[in-house]
Amino acid sequence: MTAAVATAFDFTVSGADGSPYPLRDHAGQVLLIVNTATQCGFTPQLKALEQLASTYADDGLVVLGFPCNQFRAQEPLNDGAIAAFCALHYGVSFPLMAKIDVNGAHADPLFRWLCLQKRSWLGLPRVHWNFTKFLVSRSGQVVARFAPMTRPEKLTSAIEAALAMR
Repeated sequence: MTAAVATAFDFTVSGADGSPYPLRDHAGQVLLIVNTATQCGFTPQLKALEQLASTYADDGLVVLGFPCNQFRAQEPLNDGAIAAFCALHYGVSFPLMAKIDVNGAHADPLFRWLCLQKRSWLGLPRVHWNFTKFLVSRSGQVVARFAPMTRPEKLTSAIEAALAMR
């Protein structure tokens, strides 16, 4: 990560198929970035995340899922199997990225940046568990961070406020 990174839209991540996925393609939209896992107690949140994605898509919300296996190996599947599982069991149609690390020496640069922008409730620049959620404004700035236990349906007022910001 270079000093030139100023917004979330400066990052390119890997799509589930391994191809580059430039976040700049979403410039001007609101992003809800979530680290996910298919075998976590919070996995049912995928259904509510899909509902948010569908409800607010026309207003400019994009939900992006980033599978991660760093928390008690709760994401053992490969990228293709993750996408199939999420679609079959939770109706997920929002973009899922390639499986990543969100902490440590091999942490994805986007998540390093997100965690520096909005630290955890413990004041640490790291993710503590699956289904941590980052809300990114239309200008690419992190405006809120939500803990894993915060249910997606509780994010509506924050999402609506971010969508209203021009």
